[in-house]
Amino acid sequence: MSAVTYKIALLPGDGIGVEVVGHARRVLEAVACSRLEFDEIPGGAQYFLEHGRDWPEGSEERCAAADAILLGAIGWPTATGGTALRPDGRMAGWSAIVGNRRALDLYANVRPVRLLPGVRHLISGRHRQVWEPDDVDMVFFRENTEDLYSGVGGTMATAGVAIDTRVITRPASERIVRRAFEAAVERARPGKASRVTCVVKDNILQGCRLFAAVFHEVGAEFPEVEREVQLVDAFTQWLVRGPEHYDVVVAPNMFGDIVTELAAALQGGLGMAVGCNIGDGHGMFEPIHGSAPKHVGRDRVNPLAAILAGAEMLKWLGSRHGDDALTAAGERVHEAVRVVVAKGETLTYDLVGASAAASSSAVTAAVVGEL
Repeated sequence: MSAVTYKIALLPGDGIGVEVVGHARRVLEAVACSRLEFDEIPGGAQYFLEHGRDWPEGSEERCAAADAILLGAIGWPTATGGTALRPDGRMAGWSAIVGNRRALDLYANVRPVRLLPGVRHLISGRHRQVWEPDDVDMVFFRENTEDLYSGVGGTMATAGVAIDTRVITRPASERIVRRAFEAAVERARPGKASRVTCVVKDNILQGCRLFAAVFHEVGAEFPEVEREVQLVDAFTQWLVRGPEHYDVVVAPNMFGDIVTELAAALQGGLGMAVGCNIGDGHGMFEPIHGSAPKHVGRDRVNPLAAILAGAEMLKWLGSRHGDDALTAAGERVHEAVRVVVAKGETLTYDLVGASAAASSSAVTAAVVGEL
């Protein structure tokens, strides 16, 4: 019996998204070429500026029909500055990122934050070793469908008023919190407490009080997992001062968006950071950096976040379909990246500085070489 083939919707998007998705595809083809069928769909802000729509007709259906989606980056500046917008006020390219999250009910934004051996941090303009790899190993669960991103609000131009309404619901809170506790059980290992930290502002905000109440209700079903609630402002400094304390972190959408960007600094920056948008039936995986127009065409950006996003996609597909070979392929990519980073010989400027930097293509070739 021949192995199952999986259809992957590739959404390169804008700017360097096109480049890093190309690098990720090269690695995926090296590790699982006979198992993956790619459907590349153009789209994004640049596509909108040229065609007046986010992507070609039928793209939403192609994404829904795919077994998984790999996204590059969305967003492009206008000639006068600022992000390109559609007439409805949404960012140009909205359909590929936020639209997919809503249409496919990708309610869990899952971001693993791991520091790989050999990564040095850019602090005060210099690369320094601040944390040890064992100090930074956590995963964030950010609710991905509501909060300030619900689209409820508007403007009163004559009065100079803009309103964004925060929406927090019990069903959405419960399903993301449950995923967080389930992950804590799966991550349980000797020597480190199994813990879920809820990040809210429940001393002020009603939506956060509901989120925290649901957190405690669901947490009571997992007595083997420690649970704690931390105010988001305090959490930001504790995260940097003591990352080794954290195991699984769960938060509403807006706060989750902010604190995961900070957490990315703990693992070497956005060039190493992966976002997994997961629902009960679909998954979309992406590097969380932007389109970085100033770097386009220079073959210098870090491709490892996109490559690791591809690895997470393989592992998710393998787990979802009981395909151990695909899961193993994802683990092989992770290990190849780990080896390349640990050697420190072929890394981009964000990890080693401009004078010692290798090109994006060279980094990808090094990963493929380890495979």
